[in-house]
Amino acid sequence: MSFDNNLRLIKRMASELPSGQSLIVLYEPDTEAGATDLEAFGITTYQFEEGLSFAFKLLPIIMSSRLVFCDNYYPFLGGLVHSSGLKIIQLWHANGAIKKFGWADPMTAKRSKSDQHRFQSVYNQFDEYVVASKTMGRVFENSYHVPFERMQMLGYPRSDRFFKADWQTHAQSRVYVVAPELKDKRVILYAPTYRDGLAFTPPADLLEAITVDPAAEVVVKLHPLLKNKEAELAAENLKSGSNRIHFYNQLSTSDLLSVTNTLITDYSSVAFDYSLLPNAHSMLFFMFDLAEYQKNPGIQSDLLNWLPSKPILTSAELAAAIKQNAKTDFTNFNQHWNTYNDGQATKRVIDRYIENR
Repeated sequence: MSFDNNLRLIKRMASELPSGQSLIVLYEPDTEAGATDLEAFGITTYQFEEGLSFAFKLLPIIMSSRLVFCDNYYPFLGGLVHSSGLKIIQLWHANGAIKKFGWADPMTAKRSKSDQHRFQSVYNQFDEYVVASKTMGRVFENSYHVPFERMQMLGYPRSDRFFKADWQTHAQSRVYVVAPELKDKRVILYAPTYRDGLAFTPPADLLEAITVDPAAEVVVKLHPLLKNKEAELAAENLKSGSNRIHFYNQLSTSDLLSVTNTLITDYSSVAFDYSLLPNAHSMLFFMFDLAEYQKNPGIQSDLLNWLPSKPILTSAELAAAIKQNAKTDFTNFNQHWNTYNDGQATKRVIDRYIENR
């Protein structure tokens, strides 16, 4: 577990396991809070560590398992002896993909032959890939060079919560406890992706652009690895005398989406989540570094065919779009990427992998 957005699925799995079977979760340090939640539910967890701890404690657990679920790329899989009694399933951590990865990433071709071989060894280990659309299945087929027959059109369990009225209500309540100033306001959330190996340098007039609507409250949510940049933006906001830009580190992005009227993002998978929510009014793609990003890591070649609104390249264009506040039509976007995300993905995953074991 490298993301804690599948906790409901994990608990459901544990609850529906046949007698005599058990569920164990190996978690990355960043998901310790989620692991604590699972422990309170009665699920055994271990922190995922490299070195001797992995070799002597964790690897035996993996090798003796019938099913292994992963939500990311794990290098150790490349050297794993994959017995016929073990099935490895890739759940992934996003409903779709704007940026390229795997073999589609132009940088992969520049890596050494040994690196490329190691990458493919990991890709080949996954017996099945759980996806929410044929589109994402094709992305994995092309990015990982694996047969399309391995794709299982079940939907992403993590998306089910966006269809649940009780989750929406509780998420909004969690937000308003911390940020009561957002209630009954137009909330604009700026949530860009993390640029691995690239500097995140937004235009100097970004804050001026996103605060163009005087009636709106603006929330900035940067990736945890961009804490320094967030501190810079917070200092700039304070210097400007504005009190309408907020930074809520204690709130998750998913919770913030539940109260967001306008999402500003770029290449982030948060777009595929937001488009499923009933409160989603407009989504703006502020791709100020599009030319650079197209080169590294690259974006899906058919981006303009399914993006629900055209890319915005300048702060002036962004300010104009915020002012206009036109409703985004998510119909084609969701048909393309969220085809099987209907609130029942967890049930289908349980039916396939747990109840039929």
